[in-house]
Amino acid sequence: EVQLVESGGGLVQAGGSLRLSCAASGFTFDDYAIGWFRQAPGKEREGVSCISSNDGSTYYADSMKGRFTISSDNAKNTVYLQINSLKPEDTAVYYCYVRRLGRDYWGQGTQVTVSS
Repeated sequence: EVQLVESGGGLVQAGGSLRLSCAASGFTFDDYAIGWFRQAPGKEREGVSCISSNDGSTYYADSMKGRFTISSDNAKNTVYLQINSLKPEDTAVYYCYVRRLGRDYWGQGTQVTVSS
């Protein structure tokens, strides 16, 4: 069974940093790209970044370049999202995602709240 479990969210002041984690299980981690999405209150879910666990190549949405850094630890089957210089508009639930054999899998999300 594919499982994605996010952690690392919390309440942080503007300008602070957080590192989110996504622990994956139930599939061969090295064979897939894993992504981070976020959904702010009243807004649609949007893509943040993704990483190929196979070769480490990364992609960032244009609006996420600069303050977000995605990485993976294949030994731990875990993908990380480092967010620096947090802004109140980064407040959202952050989700981990993988598409495997034509099916989409999502984690339960981790809440990030940035106070001004």
